Amino acid sequence: MSRLSEQWDHPLELIERWITEIEKVIAGKRLLIERVITACLCEGHVLLEDVPGVGKTTLVQALAGSVGSSFKRIQFTPDQLPSDITGISAFHPQTMEFTYRPGPIMANIVLADEINRASPKTQSALLEAMEERCVTVDGTTYPLPRPFLLLATQNPLRHEGTYSLPEAQMDRFMFQLRVGYPMIDQEMELMERVRITHPLEQVKVVLTGDELIELQRIVRTVHVDSSIKRYIVNIVETTRNHPDIRLGASPRASIALMRASQARAWMQGRQYVVPDDVKALAAAVIKHRIMMKSDQYVDQLRREDLLELLIKQVSVPTFIKDSRSSNEEIHLRKGWFR
Repeated sequence: MSRLSEQWDHPLELIERWITEIEKVIAGKRLLIERVITACLCEGHVLLEDVPGVGKTTLVQALAGSVGSSFKRIQFTPDQLPSDITGISAFHPQTMEFTYRPGPIMANIVLADEINRASPKTQSALLEAMEERCVTVDGTTYPLPRPFLLLATQNPLRHEGTYSLPEAQMDRFMFQLRVGYPMIDQEMELMERVRITHPLEQVKVVLTGDELIELQRIVRTVHVDSSIKRYIVNIVETTRNHPDIRLGASPRASIALMRASQARAWMQGRQYVVPDDVKALAAAVIKHRIMMKSDQYVDQLRREDLLELLIKQVSVPTFIKDSRSSNEEIHLRKGWFR
């Protein structure tokens, strides 16, 4: 972390400046911005779902502006083909060979705008990219550039011209987040910001793509005790046994929750995960990965209420001890558990 340490003495300073740059564009949405940055730090993809006009696309553009790396926007439409995303193999008569022409997916930060307006066939073109971070065109596999982050927006289901995302694709998003309407004062502030110039023009680069890769590596070293891992698995397991849930969360959800918890711990200046990290992120990681039996849980807010109830039923670890922890560190950790 040599290049980063020259600019910031502590991770909290870096995160605060990163949030500040994005807040130049999105007013009053600090928690939302923190969630998006959390996903960036652990290589997770984000699905932003809300009504048109609340700033979903603008948020992603602001994030891309704060990271000095390549950015591409894909505007999804019903007539779009998978090759419009992944690229094509073009034949050159002069050389008598096929050459790969990269699609817009070949970028560090990709905005999949209104993803649920494309057909399921086109949506499925993202599955390999999101999980394996590569694309296959005409039998040849091409790796995606690193870092690679996909941030998708979608209008709520049942809006005109929308298709529901398949379960396999929903499971590949780390978070499903809502933007929500701003408060009255925040909306007035937003009007003042755009009166003369667009706030996106004021966003400055906080870190480069290489520095983001370095941060992602550091976040993976944050310690996760075995008791925390069991706590995560127990939370996910409750979704598989509840009578109102038809399809519970997958093991991918457990991995995503662990990685997100590592990022949250690092953002708060800790080198170990505590139960509060898990509890703060569990609903955002799990809610879009489950399928309900009853129509009363179609609304995401009702799903969150159910998940919050399930999380409270899981016993919280009260003590951590492993071979790598000193007595002093164990003593300090006790205060984090309730």
